[in-house]
Amino acid sequence: MAAALAPDAGSDSDAALVPDTAPVPDARSAAVAPGPLLGIPRQRAGRATGARAAETGIRSAEAGTHAVEAGPDAPDAAVRPGPSRPWQPLRLLPTPVGTPFTFGFAVVLAVTSLFAEYADPGLVSRLLHGSSTDVVHLTQAPLPVLIASALWIAGGMTSGYAVAFLFVLTALERRIGARGAATVFFGGHVLATLATELPVAFSVAAGGLPESSLHRLDYGISFGVMTCIGALAGLLPAWPGRLLLAVVGYLALTDLLAYADPLSDWGHLLSLALGVASWPLLRRWRTRRAAPAPLLGDLGHPALRGARMY
Repeated sequence: MAAALAPDAGSDSDAALVPDTAPVPDARSAAVAPGPLLGIPRQRAGRATGARAAETGIRSAEAGTHAVEAGPDAPDAAVRPGPSRPWQPLRLLPTPVGTPFTFGFAVVLAVTSLFAEYADPGLVSRLLHGSSTDVVHLTQAPLPVLIASALWIAGGMTSGYAVAFLFVLTALERRIGARGAATVFFGGHVLATLATELPVAFSVAAGGLPESSLHRLDYGISFGVMTCIGALAGLLPAWPGRLLLAVVGYLALTDLLAYADPLSDWGHLLSLALGVASWPLLRRWRTRRAAPAPLLGDLGHPALRGARMY
């Protein structure tokens, strides 16, 4: 009987070999805030804050668990594409705020076109000849005639170049700004004019053309518009841009083959090529213009010491 009640000699060693099976607290039990401490008043706010922090920790842990279970291929519910902006037809036309250069220039061209239509024909003829970028005027006053010749539309407001001016320069200015659109337009106008008139001067000097060619009437916006068309083709998406360039290039080439005004037609093709040549510069210009402005940080920060701010 005593032997039956006596403790087993190996019980202590067996207990030592049994692993600890005490329950491990989960995230919910570990995140619970401790109770109030004795002798310390005003602990209710602390308890509430602790409870809210514990609840926040639990929700964060659950969200992380769900994210891990979903895997990297699961769609992110927080990142959703915003609604696409509806197409606005009025953006195709110039506005005083959105496209100030195109709008202001269009107003000037409309005034000069109306003046050429309804004013005295003799006065209009004298003004047009005075604004012509012929060889004589380019040698006498190059800058005034280069500017004045771009203020008239050959053919009036119903010509194809007038319509192209509105749509092409509006689209170009919305992409590169007023200064960029003005640079492309007047740059193409000046370069193409000089490239077509200088050979005339050399040909007259060599005896290949009569002296009357030095007074050839030359004015209008066609060179500037063709340069803007070539530039815009490089800023549009691939297929629309290439299609625009192909159609306009085909029309300019057919005009040249018709040989009605070969000097102006060569200038149109050259203007289009100038616009195409400006693609790399305009793309960098547009990227720099669309980039966000840098934020000026604390100059006393160690990472910014010695940095130069312009």
